[in-house]
Amino acid sequence: MKSFAVIRADTNLKVHTTLLDLRRYGRIVFAGPPKSMSPDYADEILGKVINRPLKNKCNSAAVVSLNTIPSVAIGKLTKIHPPAHVVIVSSKHEIYDELVENFEILPEFEGRKPIMIHSKEEVNVQEIAADY
Repeated sequence: MKSFAVIRADTNLKVHTTLLDLRRYGRIVFAGPPKSMSPDYADEILGKVINRPLKNKCNSAAVVSLNTIPSVAIGKLTKIHPPAHVVIVSSKHEIYDELVENFEILPEFEGRKPIMIHSKEEVNVQEIAADY
């Protein structure tokens, strides 16, 4: 059964770290590369999954298709502590069919964005190497 992990966070770096944590520590198998999504759409998905209004909105979001069975993915997710909010969306959720349709048109998540490392003397730019 195909399912999705929707990741919501304050920053792209937290989304990136969460994607790596899902694979590395959660051993969740991705069906393909993660896709970027608008934070508003991610908030809308979460609101429909939990059936209540959200207290906080996110600033960055991504979605990835999973080869892991949804119940297994949820179980693995409870054992790790990623820095972002992760929602597993399966065919039992109303928003699932809409997400399947929209998934193909979403752009790939940019995991190799430069980040600024500030020190007292200089500012270094490092590239985050993504291995999803």
